[in-house]
Amino acid sequence: MFDFLAEDSPAICSDDGRRRNDGALFKSRREFLQVGALGTIGLSLPQYLAAKEAGAVKKSHEDKACIMIFNLGAPSHLDLWDMKPDAPAEIRGPFKPINTKGDFQVSEILPMHAEVADKFSLVRSCHHGGAAVHDAGWQIMQTGRRFTGGIQTPHAGAVLSYLRGRKTDLPPFVVLPELMGRGGGNLPNGQAGGFLGKAHDPFALMADPSRKDFKVPDLLPPDQIGASRLDRRRRMREIVDSAVRNFEASEDARLLDENFAAAFRMMTSEQARAAFDLSQEPDKVRERYGMNRVGQCMLLARRLVENGVRFVTVNTFLTVFNELSWDIHGSKPFISVAQMKDQVAPMYDRAYSALLEDLHQRGMLDNTLVTGLAEFGRTPKVNPAGGRDHWPQCFTVSFAGGGVQGGRVIGASDPIGAFPAERPVDPGDVVATVFRSLGIDHTGHLPGPAGRPFPLVDVGNEPIKELFA
Repeated sequence: MFDFLAEDSPAICSDDGRRRNDGALFKSRREFLQVGALGTIGLSLPQYLAAKEAGAVKKSHEDKACIMIFNLGAPSHLDLWDMKPDAPAEIRGPFKPINTKGDFQVSEILPMHAEVADKFSLVRSCHHGGAAVHDAGWQIMQTGRRFTGGIQTPHAGAVLSYLRGRKTDLPPFVVLPELMGRGGGNLPNGQAGGFLGKAHDPFALMADPSRKDFKVPDLLPPDQIGASRLDRRRRMREIVDSAVRNFEASEDARLLDENFAAAFRMMTSEQARAAFDLSQEPDKVRERYGMNRVGQCMLLARRLVENGVRFVTVNTFLTVFNELSWDIHGSKPFISVAQMKDQVAPMYDRAYSALLEDLHQRGMLDNTLVTGLAEFGRTPKVNPAGGRDHWPQCFTVSFAGGGVQGGRVIGASDPIGAFPAERPVDPGDVVATVFRSLGIDHTGHLPGPAGRPFPLVDVGNEPIKELFA
């Protein structure tokens, strides 16, 4: 986690907490790196802030952010991004490929993707060995690991929250529009701080930004509570704190106090209110994204990153039961291929292309990684209902911005899209790639359960370096 130290940074030698474990001061940047590398725990938030204050953090890394689009329900790679036009009809499906501005083709039902294909790249050889159950896939793709032994690995956004904290009054890690719902497996969905603690859980919007009456309840106090009453409540909290100082000395109480302070700061922040205020966007911009939940969440993600949020996860859908999603089994309570073509794909096509264009036009794309993930792919063979079922053995993920070179394909599937044929990539590699774009050394460690060092990704997982060439 030390590659965010500037090469020309001064020695960390002031007496304000930046000491070695033995109490002595670091004499040089080289010693700082050596001691850090020898330590079993990676650079934590206090250490990071101390290094930043000393001028030892690359300024470019402070501007890095990530928008993770999670395509809940699992899109069919064979019908969207990895088409097999020469395969038998039961494999290739009903759609035709079209040329793009990149060095690849996509489905005819994604025409706006074709126009921005020079800005994103596809990895067509992603796979995992987890169960073919939605929430198992959610967990493994967002954390890089299966849920085993009762250990909840933190979401990549929670890791960034732990390592770098907030930049502004806004939280460092946000989920839009809300946390994932039911997935059928009764497993954690991976969108939490895990063993890093609830302090690094995301701020979940819990509202639909496409609604005309949209507002963020957690940011806007009820009208009858004025600023003076809020100030009185805060002063009362301080009085209570002083009366229970012994309790406040405990770790749990300090955490509660930090969370209270962070929540109060955001709730009363003009910057936070402005960042969430979509009415500040011109109508034509909102319409370009699409006046629906998916489109407005994508637009809101851009606004949040623009205002200092480090990591935003957009759940394109919330559950696979009795609502639209990418889960095309072909019969209720899931959706049909026709619904994907007429409703889901156009909505996503418009929102995704608008996001990339908008970030590019605002000069934000170079510093903002936009990754499109899903829990798995779909079966190579169309089922009797005309849909496709769960298939974690091979699927496609996308990357744009954040140092990624667009317009290319990494890896390949076999002739029927069933298994990786070239350059297999697993969830740990995907998460390592996210860390690489954010300027975080994926070989670092976190303080894991029982205080033991816990690697950011498992040994053997590496960033997909071809994306950055």
